[in-house]
Amino acid sequence: MSASKTIEHRRGVVVLALIAAFMVFVDGTIVNLTLAQLASHLHASRSELEWAVNAYTLSCAAVMLGAGAITDTLGAKWAFVAGLLVFTASSAVCASATSMLVLNFARLVQGAGSTLLLPSALVLATASATDEQARNRLVGWWAAAGGVGMAAGPLLGGALVALANWRAVFAVNVVIGIPAALWSIRSMPTTARGSRRLDIVGMGCATALIGGLVFALIQGPAQGWRSPAAVTAAALTVTGLVGFVWVERSTRAPLLPPGVYSDRRYVATAAQGALFNFAFYGLLFAMSLMLQQGRGLSALVSGLLFLPLTGLISIGSICAAPLARRIGRTAVLGIGQAVLTTTFLAVAWASISSALWLLVLALVPAGFSSGLLVPTMTSQSIAAVEPALHGAASAVFNTSRQIGAAIGVAAFGPLLGPTHNLREGFITCVVVGAAATAVALLLTALTRPATVAAPTGSLNAQAPCATSAHDTPDNLPERA
Repeated sequence: MSASKTIEHRRGVVVLALIAAFMVFVDGTIVNLTLAQLASHLHASRSELEWAVNAYTLSCAAVMLGAGAITDTLGAKWAFVAGLLVFTASSAVCASATSMLVLNFARLVQGAGSTLLLPSALVLATASATDEQARNRLVGWWAAAGGVGMAAGPLLGGALVALANWRAVFAVNVVIGIPAALWSIRSMPTTARGSRRLDIVGMGCATALIGGLVFALIQGPAQGWRSPAAVTAAALTVTGLVGFVWVERSTRAPLLPPGVYSDRRYVATAAQGALFNFAFYGLLFAMSLMLQQGRGLSALVSGLLFLPLTGLISIGSICAAPLARRIGRTAVLGIGQAVLTTTFLAVAWASISSALWLLVLALVPAGFSSGLLVPTMTSQSIAAVEPALHGAASAVFNTSRQIGAAIGVAAFGPLLGPTHNLREGFITCVVVGAAATAVALLLTALTRPATVAAPTGSLNAQAPCATSAHDTPDNLPERA
């Protein structure tokens, strides 16, 4: 193969990896704009609408812990191909679904496929890098593609629903996925397999734990907390928790290494990530129903109204690293959480008025502060542990965020109340979101690096300088 052909081939692999990252993240937010049509066309209940969002998030959280090990076991190429095939096939089932049960089951499978795509796409995107600078640049493009996908989701969803219907939201994945899968199988280079062990039992226990918890939170309010479904889900949660703890203590390659959860800075940052996603994804769910069912707006107009929130995330993400180098990560976390808490309350106040411009104005700082927080929390979580644990730390941090998102949607669904009174329910949801971000703000103090006390008995001893946020690189690989 000539040099020009090789360069063109590598560019094709990078472009395909970026498209995959975009598709994965866009499907995390695009479905929110289909909820009103799903309620009408498929006669979906509130709990079924929650599952339309949460089935995807749930399987992402369950598979995320072992995604890196799966990629190592299969090799990046075949993990990517498998993820793309699963994602495309399940999207086709979603597009042709005639009931919410079929749709939500397909969304569950779709989320598992998307989680296989993420780490393998990153490996393939950076495989052609010739030096560290090129690798960091490719990681930045990959993260940016995911961020753009998350931001574009509501607008694309509104446009597709307006131009066609909710089925188009899933059908577009099939149109892109089939040629992408064929190209991947034929032209994508094979990568070496790693030696990591795949903890299937641990992943199964984690799935039972997370799935049981989310199922109980969704079905409990809908069917009653003493209903057979809720009690079974609670029992599954406890069983999964006990099994996960036992497996993790006995295996040689735990999904959750002790070095990760033994650091208070890491635990605090992971908790902040979960609380942020709880509030943010809960807001996306509640706001979509409030705008379309509560205010009677079209899907396209609702998608446009999401732009101040999701669009400003990209700008905030660009500003996060330079700002962290100037004032430190802890300060950025504190400022971001404080602004987000305040703006959540502003959104609650603005939603009382019939004037939409007040809501749009309140969403601007919410989007920008969210953009500041996501990459800063990601960098902080990685910097809190030793380099050998960066992969596990990233997986656990992203899992905690996915769990927070799933619980947020599950909690905000019942808080919205009946369809005829969505405005008051929306205010309740936003105030709860503000409370969650306020708790995250309080946790910021725990993310500061610990100082080392000077030894006693020495007149000339000086306390070593504590490692500051400036001493750790802000350009570590991040997952959106």
